[in-house]
Amino acid sequence: MTIESAPKLNLSKFPRRTLLEGPTPIQHLPRLSTHLGGVNVFVKRDDLNGLGGGGNKLRKLEFLIGEALAIGADTIITVGARQSNHARLTAAAAARVGFKCELVLTRAVPRFDSDYLGNGNILLDDLFGARVHDLPGSANALQFAEERAKELRAQGRSVYVCPLGGSSPTGCLGYADCAAEITAQSSAEGLSFDRIVVPNGSGGMHAGLVAGFVALGLNPSFVAGFTVYGNAEQAHSITLDKANQTARLIDANLRVDSDAISIDEGQLGPGYGIPTDSMRAAVRLLASTEGLLLDPVYGGKAFAGLVESVASRKYLAGQNILFVMTGGLPGLFAYRSEF
Repeated sequence: MTIESAPKLNLSKFPRRTLLEGPTPIQHLPRLSTHLGGVNVFVKRDDLNGLGGGGNKLRKLEFLIGEALAIGADTIITVGARQSNHARLTAAAAARVGFKCELVLTRAVPRFDSDYLGNGNILLDDLFGARVHDLPGSANALQFAEERAKELRAQGRSVYVCPLGGSSPTGCLGYADCAAEITAQSSAEGLSFDRIVVPNGSGGMHAGLVAGFVALGLNPSFVAGFTVYGNAEQAHSITLDKANQTARLIDANLRVDSDAISIDEGQLGPGYGIPTDSMRAAVRLLASTEGLLLDPVYGGKAFAGLVESVASRKYLAGQNILFVMTGGLPGLFAYRSEF
């Protein structure tokens, strides 16, 4: 990622409700970089947002809430797993703008301990005033949400339904905007990144970044995603589709090529939300060297991928690697027994 000057990305035609306090900082991690043998690790601190405990989903929600306000909604419904960070931040954003909020949460992760079922994000969902629908893991959450929306509309409510992870093309605009933010910060600091490392769950953050870099006229292939939800083939297909939808939303003439999407499934382990030894080691490494906290579902696994990439010499001493810290701190409390 070599940038001579900072190109602009104009998203002003899209409704938006500000939820962030401004650009999130990029910070160098010197002790970790030394520990990893001289690879220069930087972090994009998307965990440092005050609303709702912070996290990357707020970027998507700026555009999703903006769209909901534009159509006159008074209620928002979204879906996710029981410890969904997106659901928690949707509830917080709804409280901020005065919406009613309902969360359709499935028990998609096979955990039944009291911490997972009652602590972490689920505790905060309740504090933010959201109504939680607790569904089994096999349930079609989005179908339930649409049916619930029909019920509420019949009662006179105006309902906005938000997909898994907020990863609609509208939501992905939040990370197209982040691509422009990273580009501007890189230009201002004279930095050039060899890789940008992200977790890939519902694919929206990865897709948005790729679409944003394409819209800026930059090569997006340096964005490296570590899937935490499906296998690499599934994640690639979903992310490519969302990147193209988002790019066309920005400019109908834009197109994202298949080779622009880089997905690694090596840190997925047994499946979504299921801890791995490498995740535990990565969470402890970043905490003990830099005092920074990763969540066990998304950031922990992706950061484990970064560490493994250094160990296998995919990333070399002297290279600059940017890791996007997505937040999700409440998840650590839900997974207390794993540490």
